[in-house]
Amino acid sequence: MASPFFFVAKKEAGALRPCQDYQDLNNGTIKNCYPLPLVTDLVDKLKMARVFTKLDLRNRYNNIQIKDGDQWKAVFKTPRGLFEPTVMFFGLTNSPATFQAFMNDILKDFIDEGWCVVYMDDILIFSDKINLHRLRTRHVLECLQENDLYLKPEKCEFKVTKTLFLGMVITPGHISMDETKLAGIKDWEAPKMVKGVRSFLGFANFYCKFIGKYVELARPLHKLTKKDTKFEWTKVRDIAFNVLKAKFLQRPILQMPDDEKPFIIEADTSKWATGAVLKQQGSDGELHPCGYISHAFTSTEQNYEIYDRELLAITNALKAWEHYLLEGAHPVTVLSDHKNLTYFRTAQKLNQ
Repeated sequence: MASPFFFVAKKEAGALRPCQDYQDLNNGTIKNCYPLPLVTDLVDKLKMARVFTKLDLRNRYNNIQIKDGDQWKAVFKTPRGLFEPTVMFFGLTNSPATFQAFMNDILKDFIDEGWCVVYMDDILIFSDKINLHRLRTRHVLECLQENDLYLKPEKCEFKVTKTLFLGMVITPGHISMDETKLAGIKDWEAPKMVKGVRSFLGFANFYCKFIGKYVELARPLHKLTKKDTKFEWTKVRDIAFNVLKAKFLQRPILQMPDDEKPFIIEADTSKWATGAVLKQQGSDGELHPCGYISHAFTSTEQNYEIYDRELLAITNALKAWEHYLLEGAHPVTVLSDHKNLTYFRTAQKLNQ
């Protein structure tokens, strides 16, 4: 069965992207489970970087040829007849995984050496010295040329100390939120439908690592998105919405974790959630946040005693940042309620 064909608008003014509705084909396709990299894992590799080059590939999925004999499966219909594509298109269920595997393969040597990260068609080269950076950039460009891959010069940046990568503003040793995405926060009106709540939470969830106690702050809004929940914009929800907006408008900056410096974890709990912040000393001698986490309690966990919830907050933090802490050169300091820490060290009665 031929798939419908249409165009969708691109970010560039007047630009259109050809698209096919491959829903029926995708339902019968064996899924390629090749994993896409986590944004947090890619950003973690940049902690020692001082200079960056960002490259953006042209034509993304169209760089991958469809296997001979399989073109008929992706046939699409237009007012001018049926067409069999010879390359992969946006909309095919395996396009992202196939393209990521392709990019990882051709750039594997640079990725393994630890100075290049790739997410789909976004390539970031980073170094701590400018002379070395020029050489690395040349290696990557030569590799792309050998594989007949072309760039969008208008979206590339060379030898910069500040760059936008995967929604994060990267500077030496620090991460912040994309100013473009924050521009409309101040004027974001209170949602009038569940769809609007989900849209706001979609933005907020992406940047939740910048906000302390995020789960607890967003709880009234999350409850509104549950199935069979009647939409009522109460005062509590309006307060939660405006508090989150205010938090984002503060434009918090996170320090990149450095395993050569001591880590400090501050953990806390409430009736509904746990929260923690990972801190390290900055160049100014003050402690700065490296990231926040929060965890909503299950119905069972809500019945825990306060001291058990405090312990759960600590264990959640240790698990979340384990990959930093185990590589650290110094003991980890955990700050929590002192009375509860005393309780943890005493023998417990089995009937409690």
